[in-house]
Amino acid sequence: MGLAFETRPSDSSWVQSVWTCRSGAVTEMTSVATETWGLVLWEQDGRRLAAVSGPERATGTAPVPEGATFLGNQFAVGTSLRGVPTPALVDGGIELPEVSGGRFRLDGRRWEVPGADDAEALVARLVADGTVQRDPLVTAALRGDRPAVTDRTLERRFRAATGLSRGAVRQIARAREAAVLLASGAPAADVTFALGFYDEPHLARALRRYVGRTAGQLQDGEGGPLALDPAQRTTSYRSLATPLA
Repeated sequence: MGLAFETRPSDSSWVQSVWTCRSGAVTEMTSVATETWGLVLWEQDGRRLAAVSGPERATGTAPVPEGATFLGNQFAVGTSLRGVPTPALVDGGIELPEVSGGRFRLDGRRWEVPGADDAEALVARLVADGTVQRDPLVTAALRGDRPAVTDRTLERRFRAATGLSRGAVRQIARAREAAVLLASGAPAADVTFALGFYDEPHLARALRRYVGRTAGQLQDGEGGPLALDPAQRTTSYRSLATPLA
């Protein structure tokens, strides 16, 4: 076994998805660009660890601890962590103190480690405490509203909240959705049309930049361990397509 991912969408407006993963005899994986930041907790050899992961602007290679189990919360676009500007997390992250007594430390407080089924309950506590915040202007734009500000102001607020431009968020989300569809067996031509790529070469360039796989590799399950759940239900690109077009 390499990597066994399971991902589910969330009914919380603060959370994009919740995922779990088990690693086997694998030491590295291909990471996939992501437009969101996340909270990751994992256990290996009796140790429990935690980290905050940032948005990633391109694909890359990441180490994988062997025999570990992971739980991840990917937060919704536009949310942020108090005291840590999201731009500072882009293409990186923060290692948190080692988990002890079933609790991890974040933003100066200790929080109970959640399970996969109650991850949103933790997020609700983080929001109530103010540890996780969001910019209402950005949230309104993502919802499809037209805030009464200039495009320049909206773009500045968007970059401050997400660490990325509006265009980059849209492109990354679309490439991730394309990868999931292809890995699920969809023909490249259908994916190209459905997601609004100009043509298949345009799709190929996006996959190479953001996913690190060709359409054929995704369809055939080739290329080695990939940080993506082929069964993942994606909604991020479709929700972003209209306001960010």
